[in-house]
Order: sequence, then structure tokens, then C-alpha cells
Amino acid sequence: MWKCLGRTLWLNYTVGRRMMSHSSLAGKIAIVTASSDGIGLAAARALGQRGAHVVVSSRRKENVDRAVSLLKGEKIQVIGTTCNVGKQEDRESLVNMTVEQCGGVDILVSNAAVSPFFGNIMDSTEEVWDKTLDVNLKSAFLLTKLVVPHMEKKGGGSIVFVSSVAGYQPMQGLGPYNVSKTALLGLTCALAPELGHSNIRVNCVAPGIIKTRLSAALRENEAIMEAFNRQLSLKRVGEPDEVGRVIAFLCSDEASYITGETITVSAGLNSRL
Repeated sequence: MWKCLGRTLWLNYTVGRRMMSHSSLAGKIAIVTASSDGIGLAAARALGQRGAHVVVSSRRKENVDRAVSLLKGEKIQVIGTTCNVGKQEDRESLVNMTVEQCGGVDILVSNAAVSPFFGNIMDSTEEVWDKTLDVNLKSAFLLTKLVVPHMEKKGGGSIVFVSSVAGYQPMQGLGPYNVSKTALLGLTCALAPELGHSNIRVNCVAPGIIKTRLSAALRENEAIMEAFNRQLSLKRVGEPDEVGRVIAFLCSDEASYITGETITVSAGLNSRL
């Protein structure tokens, strides 16, 4: 009898834990930028699967509509809008729409990024630097400024920046992109103590080589991938959902004592020790 009782209690505990993990963000409102595909879409899915009401965005309406339709088909609460994070009016419209239609903001996942240049960093132009830093870095900070007052009204929140292992270990030919991703690591550390008094946690993820549109050129280069594979503890490229689940964890109460941190999701590509 005791053996059966013990098994029943263990099963109830296990099922309860699974139910908690899949409803750990119930009632939360999450904005995810650049979320029509890749890591952004995976983050929106992971947050939605855990009960969050997700607001997806992208520069093109057809991509937003496709993502919204896909996530609704997975029984996720979702709305979407177009947003070029490099434009002030788009950033403000995204946040205002979220507040008006959803009632506030609890989570911001800043995922938007561009890499408009490949080559010797000394050949990069002012225009390349302006675009790269505007989208990859400045927009992350300016979106944070917009959402923080709404998070404070709700007693706290969670912000996650999507950086890259290129922020630690620069990738050849991607100089401005590498620098912008390094800067996100610093932004995370700078904001965490500033916002901690408002119970707003600020963290970062640094993905390695993930199957996304942005990494396609790298993945198609056999010489580059051979060099990367020699450094990977897990000898494979990552899936977007493997990053999305880490982002969802950082936004949940299970990470309630984590702030100012960057988690690498890279199959061991980068070690900071």
C-alpha cells in the first residue's frame, strides 16, 4: 500500500510541477520584437505555452499575420502589429497598442537585430554603424524606457535582451554586429541595478549558431562551420525553440532571483571561465 501511495504522491507532484511550468506566466503580457520567425517566434511560442498573452511584431505585415495565425493555431493568446524598432513612432505604437489592448506590460523580449555588413571591419561605413547600433542596441534601451513605467505600475517585470556568443567571441567578418552584441551584455549589467528597486529583472541570452535566417550565410559556409563544430561540445546547430525556452525561464518566477546575468545557449561554444 505504501509503495502505491508513494507512487501516487510522486505522480501528483510530477504532474503538478508540469502544470505549474505550463501556466507559470498565466496573465502576463509579453512583447517580443522581431518575432515572426527564428528565435523571436520561438520565444513568443514558449511564453505563450506558459500562459502569457503575447504581442508579436515584425517590419512586414504579412509576416506578422502569418505568425499570429500560427500561434493562434497552437492555442496561444496572441496579437500582432508591424514595428520597425529603429523608428521611434513604431516603438511607441507597439507599446501603446499593447497597453490599450492588453492592459499593461509585464515582459519585454528585445530580439530585433540586423547584420548589414560582412568583411574587414575597417571597410565598414558610418551608415553601417548607425543602422547596426540603432537596431541592435539603441532600440533595446529605448524600448526599455517605454515599458518600464508600465511594469512599475504592475509591481515589476522582466526584460530579456537577445545578444549572441559573438558578443564574447567575435565572428570573422561581422565586426559591427559583434560590437553591438557585446554592448548588450554591458546594457544588461548597467540596467539591472537601476531597475532592481522597481522589482524589474534584466537578463540576457547569448545564442550560438542557431537555425535562423540571420545565421544562414554562416551555416552555408563549410569552412566556418567546420571551425565552429570543433569547438562545440554538442556537435550540432541549435534550434530556435532551445533558445525560446531559456528566455521563457528567465521571464518566469522560477528565475525570480536572477538579474544582470547573461546565459549562453551555445552547445559549449563559449566558456567565460
